[in-house]
Amino acid sequence: MTFTTSARCLFSITVLLIALGATPAFAADTYELDPVHSTFQFRIKHLGVSYTYGRFNEQKGTIVVDEKDPSKNSIEIEIKTASVDTANKMRDEHLSGPDFFDVAKYPAMTFKSTSFKKKEGNAYAVEGDLTIHGVTKKVTLNATFVGAGPGMKGESGAGWEATLVINRADYGMNYMPDAIGTEVTLQIAIEGVKK
Repeated sequence: MTFTTSARCLFSITVLLIALGATPAFAADTYELDPVHSTFQFRIKHLGVSYTYGRFNEQKGTIVVDEKDPSKNSIEIEIKTASVDTANKMRDEHLSGPDFFDVAKYPAMTFKSTSFKKKEGNAYAVEGDLTIHGVTKKVTLNATFVGAGPGMKGESGAGWEATLVINRADYGMNYMPDAIGTEVTLQIAIEGVKK
């Protein structure tokens, strides 16, 4: 092997090493919440004999997914409290007032994750800070990754579901606990579009 051939080999190896070193590490994917295909629903007991259901119609958020290290996943959601909808105008106005969400004072409720822990299969325990009515509490969502795939316009989408049971009195909403009950079940279905 001549000096010229050796030099060329050394140059090629050096370029290859530089290229490998410059190759970006695996990047997490960021999804923007699709409000049209996401649902934030709740149920609460009425007079101890049945459940009343409602939902919030306006929300936004982002989900960060790291397939190689789920502990780096994160989610942030903001829900407009004035968008509460129980299919009854008078009740919705009452829920928007000072007895409940007090939307003039607290226009949004939020969830911001602090940790993601993978369980079996597609199940996760998502811990985070839930803020409602100006009060922030640590909670854990039982979440499930539903699936991922292309959308109608070629965009990449992914979906999750989660449930959470809270006591509304913990968030300062104490109105009529006997008639309405204090335990609230939150049922969440999120579809995100990759940014």
